[in-house]
Amino acid sequence: MISFKVDETSDVPLWVQLRQRIAYLINSGMLKPGEKLPTVRGLASEISINYNTVNKAYLSLVSDGYLESTRGRGVFVTDIASQLGDDEFDQVNGIMDDAIAACRELGMGYEDIEKAFARHIKRLRYNAEHEGEPGGRILDFREEKSKRHAQGA
Repeated sequence: MISFKVDETSDVPLWVQLRQRIAYLINSGMLKPGEKLPTVRGLASEISINYNTVNKAYLSLVSDGYLESTRGRGVFVTDIASQLGDDEFDQVNGIMDDAIAACRELGMGYEDIEKAFARHIKRLRYNAEHEGEPGGRILDFREEKSKRHAQGA
């Protein structure tokens, strides 16, 4: 069901390679919303990798909304479009297309864009999680500079 080949020459961890492959299969439509994926143990056995590696990839995809896991039923591809509604989904895709096109115009490759987006999302998550903690929020210096500029400082 899931074709996957380990890239032995890559520095990318195996669980990330698997995660990226499954995300690609979902984004390309090869894995359809509602489609059941193999069990963690089943996929690990099928592609000859460790159970924990598959589990980590699945958990990451669940966290990012690609998959949903129901105890006793299995792991299924989510329907992101239905969660947002068609208009919102189209709007989100348009925004992402524009952002990616702008990055490409700056000379960035797709892999660099993906890494930059991932870093930015991690920073936003961290900030959101630590916003209420004293001294816990990490501010971007550009954010602070633009606030000072807006206040006339």
